[in-house]
Amino acid sequence: MPRRYRQNVPIFSRMPKDKIEVGQRLRELRAAYGYSIRALAEESGLNVNTLSLIENQRTSPSVSTLQQLAQTLQVHVSAFFETEHGNKQVVYQRARTRPKTAVTHGSIEDLGAGMSRFGVEPFIVTLAPKADSGKTPIVHTGREFVYCLEGHISYTVDTETYLLEPGDSLLFEGYLPHYWKNPDATPSHNLLVLCPMDEHDHPTERHFMK
Repeated sequence: MPRRYRQNVPIFSRMPKDKIEVGQRLRELRAAYGYSIRALAEESGLNVNTLSLIENQRTSPSVSTLQQLAQTLQVHVSAFFETEHGNKQVVYQRARTRPKTAVTHGSIEDLGAGMSRFGVEPFIVTLAPKADSGKTPIVHTGREFVYCLEGHISYTVDTETYLLEPGDSLLFEGYLPHYWKNPDATPSHNLLVLCPMDEHDHPTERHFMK
């Protein structure tokens, strides 16, 4: 049976515009849904001390930890990164005020924060040296567009591998099994646009969770 996610709950306060504080988001979500930190630890299978460190900004959670918390709270992983509810009709961002969060592979800047994610999900992605998407192929609805801004990124789509250099782009159907990798010893930067065709599909989670 598909998991049902909580919708339209006013839980997020406004954050500093240049940084996403995942720990504060976790605290707000936990309080909004009536969990003590110990109760959330027990239900999610995570350590109380780990949750405390995350909430107090003393450590950054891995994407797998965020997935465990999201499943327990019955929200999407993207809830930890969003600054506002998706109800805007126009999203204008200054370069220095863009919502940004760290993940295991590097960092993600959300170009569509505040607007519904259904239809298009644009991001600036910074990949750490040698970071990759793991051994499990990524598959999702809709299409995917990648534009290399700096460094290199390697995409294997179906059975073909493409090495993108700055200025190169790639557009493909999301149902084709694909993997990505930063082959360099230096970070890479790319524009990633995900276009899911199903409002219940969340390809961002597939891309940044091993």
